[in-house]
Amino acid sequence: MSTYNAVKVFTATRAREREALGEVMSAWLKRMEGDIEVVDTKVIQSSDQQFHCLTIVVFYRHLA
Repeated sequence: MSTYNAVKVFTATRAREREALGEVMSAWLKRMEGDIEVVDTKVIQSSDQQFHCLTIVVFYRHLA
C-alpha cells in the first residue's frame, strides 16, 4: 500500500443505509475531488444474528 495520511470510514448496519452507502461515499469523493488521492480501500462485512454491518475504509492522502 502506498503512503497515506488520512482515513475515512463509511459504515452502515440498516438495510437502507447499506443500500445508500455507495452514494454517500461517491458524494464525499466528489466533494474531496482535487484535494485528495485515494491510495487504497478495504471493504469489510460483519454479521451477528440480528445485524449485518458493511464498512468501507478509504485510505487517502491530502494533495495540498
